[in-house]
Amino acid sequence: MICAISGEVPEDPVISKKSGLLYERRLIERHIADYGKCPVTKEELGMDDILPVKTNKVVKPRPLQAASIPGLLGMFQNEWDALMLSNFALEQQLHTARQELSHALYQHDAACRVIARLKKERDEARVLLAQAERQIPLSTAVTANDNAIVSNGKRAAEDEFGPDGKRVRPGITSTIISELTECNAMLSGHRKKRQVPPTLASIDDLEKYTQVSSHPLHRTNKPGILTVDIHPSKDIIATGGVDTNAVIFDRSSGQILCTLTGHSKKITSVKFVPKDELFVTASGDKTVRVWQGTDDGNYSCKHVLKDHTSDVQSVTIHATHKYCVTASLDNTWCFYDLASGTCLTQVGEPSGQEGYTSAAFHPDGLILGTGTSDALVRIWDVKSQSNVAKFDGHMGSVTAISFSENGYFLATAALDGVKLWDLRKLKNFRSFAPYDANTPTNAVEFDYSGNYLAIAGSDVRVYQVANVKLEWNLIKSFPDLSGTGKVTCVKFGADAKYLAVGSMDRNLRIFSLPENEPEELRSMDEE
Repeated sequence: MICAISGEVPEDPVISKKSGLLYERRLIERHIADYGKCPVTKEELGMDDILPVKTNKVVKPRPLQAASIPGLLGMFQNEWDALMLSNFALEQQLHTARQELSHALYQHDAACRVIARLKKERDEARVLLAQAERQIPLSTAVTANDNAIVSNGKRAAEDEFGPDGKRVRPGITSTIISELTECNAMLSGHRKKRQVPPTLASIDDLEKYTQVSSHPLHRTNKPGILTVDIHPSKDIIATGGVDTNAVIFDRSSGQILCTLTGHSKKITSVKFVPKDELFVTASGDKTVRVWQGTDDGNYSCKHVLKDHTSDVQSVTIHATHKYCVTASLDNTWCFYDLASGTCLTQVGEPSGQEGYTSAAFHPDGLILGTGTSDALVRIWDVKSQSNVAKFDGHMGSVTAISFSENGYFLATAALDGVKLWDLRKLKNFRSFAPYDANTPTNAVEFDYSGNYLAIAGSDVRVYQVANVKLEWNLIKSFPDLSGTGKVTCVKFGADAKYLAVGSMDRNLRIFSLPENEPEELRSMDEE
């Protein structure tokens, strides 16, 4: 007889009065204590219903499996299988433990890297703070002096308002107009005699361009370079970012010369002014700042211009290097004297419906081009501040404007791509639609010689400039290596020897021939 629960011959057998089934005493007692029922029939069962069975304690019956050789082999096989299953379970647990250990070590290594980066950023912040503290006394003195004479970059007389409620501006005087006209005549005469410089990068060189360096200039928590400019006579590049900072970078040494802080929102436009070592930044905080360069390579804020009532989207420098124009989403553009920070005239009606998104001076300086949020391109006579031409046909905001140094071509960029305009006939003669409908063209730029045109959107494309009738051939496309899919700005270096490219990450990228990379950077790369 075998136990109804274990299926084995019981050592201390008992029998149920109700069902007549045989059990092992310890098993049935535990079951009754837990459930109070028969494990087989499910009837109510108590210890009073259990009777002991008297057996011979000396002769113990042999298990059924051990009664024969095949039975013994089966028992051995079962024991072996149980051992193998237990061994397999242990191996699985070991593998899981190894994976968990590897993951923990990886997390520890990543945490160490993050801590090291944070320490580096902390040290950089401490250095910047120390520099700012050293500049506070100078800034306080300059501010006190400016408050006596200049308020927010404007003479006190400018705060007067006319009968129509508008602020009275000094205007562009006849003396300034004569100066602009003389500059125009000089530049136009030189342009007719100018030849393509022999040092200009060839098409074959441009086809071989590749990324030679990448420089993390802006903060990691607010990545994005929105604008870039290159000093015309020095190997210095300026960038403006989402992190509200402008960075002055020395390409030859690969070092940051200084980081300019003061704006409270993203910087939308930066421009070098070679004369008097000035530097201009425009921002989404509605202000424009004019910075004065110093002998040690740093810049201090000279003027804060607060004439706009909405984001300032663009700043462009006149060929005399004495004046600049700012364009804002408040639907106005301002003409400034850089030396005094005076707004000489503000053109347009302040409005929240539309606004100016880009601006650029013609190389000769008497024509100004502006792009608007409602897809229009307006051409202005600077002397009279009158709108002399209007180009339509774009879709979306006009994100960038660039005049060719030949004086005839204008390139404009928007959501639908790039359009080329002939200023002699005031018509569009060619269009590029390099990207899909959801990818805007963010930047367009002629090089100084007027031989190449760069376009930036989801990548960078460089075209050979031809004339109105001939095709403008694509020389090379440079992929966006930032991984963001959005190239925001592009600028040609001197003689098109390199391209400076900004994207929606924190890195400034330089594309050039590998042999054109500065020796300092090349040695750093080799190390």
